[in-house]
Amino acid sequence: MKRLLFLFLLRPVPMTLPAAAQQLTVRTVAVEQTEIVATLSDGRALRSRDLVGATLNVRFGSERARIRIAAVEPDPDDRSGTVWLHTIDALQSDGSWANLCTPGPDGRQQGFPFQGDKGLEFACTSGAIGKCVRFGFRPWASGPDGTSLAAQHAACVRMVRGDYGGDGEGWTRDGMRIDLYDTQGIQTPDMDPAQAFEAGWSPDGAVCVHHVRVKDNTTLAALEQRYPRLRGRTGAICTEAFARANGALLFNRSNE
Repeated sequence: MKRLLFLFLLRPVPMTLPAAAQQLTVRTVAVEQTEIVATLSDGRALRSRDLVGATLNVRFGSERARIRIAAVEPDPDDRSGTVWLHTIDALQSDGSWANLCTPGPDGRQQGFPFQGDKGLEFACTSGAIGKCVRFGFRPWASGPDGTSLAAQHAACVRMVRGDYGGDGEGWTRDGMRIDLYDTQGIQTPDMDPAQAFEAGWSPDGAVCVHHVRVKDNTTLAALEQRYPRLRGRTGAICTEAFARANGALLFNRSNE
């Protein structure tokens, strides 16, 4: 994920205005679902697809940068009509523009804004937050049972990152293939015979771990030592039924 905070538009958004109208300014920049919404001084609101070509000042941590909205399109894999994929370019030191995102497994170099804890942020589709939204766990939406999917999205992010302990430490590796499914049927398992149950997941991390995803990164014994809440919850005891009984919202399979 690119932790990007929007500050303000650097130049007026191209639009057709009456000849007598004075120059409009942008009052606020917000995010609705996965769209940027810029409110103008005359009260009108422009959404992401109206802002293609606009340049914005942003901040990456303590560093300021300039980005450009190069393109916006609906996610072809999204059935809800609420996920818009943005191509965002960042201004380089030599004056050229380069895509902000690295390619994901599908080759896409896109992402979308979202409301983060510290402001409006941007998630690339190659990162865990973007992947989980595209998997169908949209935190602003409700699941088939009518409850918010925010918790499922948080659990999915832990799962994709292999964040067993829920402390932000990922124990996976890029390119690892996992099969995920959930309690509401948003994702169903492929049941590849080469894979076995790995773990059950909650917003706080794994509720139990049957086997680790990347053996070179950690072991079950090391996880139990580092994360006391996983003691007695690794190995054979960790089945899908055990995970469900202990609050798992999502599950995954991977190669042992």
